[in-house]
Amino acid sequence: MAAYTAIDNPELYFQSKIFTGNESTLAVTFDGDENMQADWVWIKNRADTYNHSWFDSVRGVTKRIASNNDGAEATVAASLTAFDSNGFTLGNDTTANAPSNSHISWNWKAGTSVSGNTSGGTAKAYSGSVSTDAGISIITYLGNDNSAHVIPHHLGVSPELTIIKERSNDDIWVVQNVYSGFGNYMTLHTTNASTTTGGNFITSVSSSAVTMNENAVNNADDESYILYSFASKQGYSKIGTYTGNGHATLGTYVHLGFSPAMVIIRRTNSAGEGWSIFDNKRSPHNVMSNELRADVTSAEATSNHQIDFYSTGFKPKGSTVTGINASGDTYLYYAVAE
Repeated sequence: MAAYTAIDNPELYFQSKIFTGNESTLAVTFDGDENMQADWVWIKNRADTYNHSWFDSVRGVTKRIASNNDGAEATVAASLTAFDSNGFTLGNDTTANAPSNSHISWNWKAGTSVSGNTSGGTAKAYSGSVSTDAGISIITYLGNDNSAHVIPHHLGVSPELTIIKERSNDDIWVVQNVYSGFGNYMTLHTTNASTTTGGNFITSVSSSAVTMNENAVNNADDESYILYSFASKQGYSKIGTYTGNGHATLGTYVHLGFSPAMVIIRRTNSAGEGWSIFDNKRSPHNVMSNELRADVTSAEATSNHQIDFYSTGFKPKGSTVTGINASGDTYLYYAVAE
């Protein structure tokens, strides 16, 4: 029996889709049992070394950022041109629509529009899309260079995971989470270990807002930023940590309370390993070994790391796979239900 959740069907808020590119106009339709209009679409070419493509309805169509580099937001007219009622439409830009190549898209719905002004120093405008049921908030805001800039997230609970990227200029992706402590951060586009913020970036979180420090990476005056915030929701999503055991077959079992559709894993205590992504579309059966990484352009790998999905959780395996199961190492994960 599935754990209780306010979301009876996770497909209303998350779906993955495999599609073949055509380097022309392409309408991609989700294949779940429910229609879903996505607010965040993440696309990766499985076969070749193209950048990741992140689009969201808050920044708007054609506005692309890539998780694997620190580049500013690019406006690409022929990239994602529409968030459709049950999918999205692409133009002929090859990064997200290379001809004859298999691509994966991971897609989230938020859906409730929010807007207003920040506080703490000079008030600045923000706007976004939020789902309190699904525990996802997408907010774009202007920085104000104040040491206590308060940005509402509208989740109704404190976020456990946040991702910030400056839109206006090249700069790092800042990832923070409650388990490592918001006094620490990692980067999405590198393999650096979790390290102290030195008082920079998000300094505190609450059920209503995050508070930023005066830092050019996430709070330069009048520069534009995008903030993704996540909270666990019973039966639908979970953010947490586990300790690897280094066992080849009997890996550490991680209980979620649901069967995952997607799991993202990142080692936090040591450098050298990136953000591993597994899902039940590319690997529909155990053992799941089709892996992509958020921090690199590499094509899909089929033997680097292995993981099993179960009805109530997942198990990373392997005695030599430091990226997901090194003995004694700590791993952050984000999982969404099928």
